[in-house]
Amino acid sequence: MSAPPLVIVDAANVVGSVPDGWWRDRRGAAERLRDRLVRYAGEGLPGRQGPLELVLVVEGAARGVESVPGVRVEAAPGSGDDRIVELVAEAGSRPVLVVTADRELRRRVSELGAEVTGPRTVRDEEPPAGRG
Repeated sequence: MSAPPLVIVDAANVVGSVPDGWWRDRRGAAERLRDRLVRYAGEGLPGRQGPLELVLVVEGAARGVESVPGVRVEAAPGSGDDRIVELVAEAGSRPVLVVTADRELRRRVSELGAEVTGPRTVRDEEPPAGRG
């Protein structure tokens, strides 16, 4: 049996996509995102049936976030973008989906054969009124 598709989530980019005060508690915001991602491991994402292997890449103040069943957390030693590119490269021919809106990161992982989708794919709440 082959490995399930790999979904790599750019925590900083997804958390930063909604101005909900995340900057006051970056680690807490990353933990909340991690906890929301758990359901996708089994259910899948729009257009992708589960099970999926979910990896949340954190950096900076969010580096202390721990993995939970269904979501592996990778703490980038430096740039989160660089760690995401490394994970895509390590995946080989395995299907990979990267969740980010970062244009340069999208270009880099696409060149390695990954698909890309935006943060709304994993943000199940609505943006604040008048935003987004």
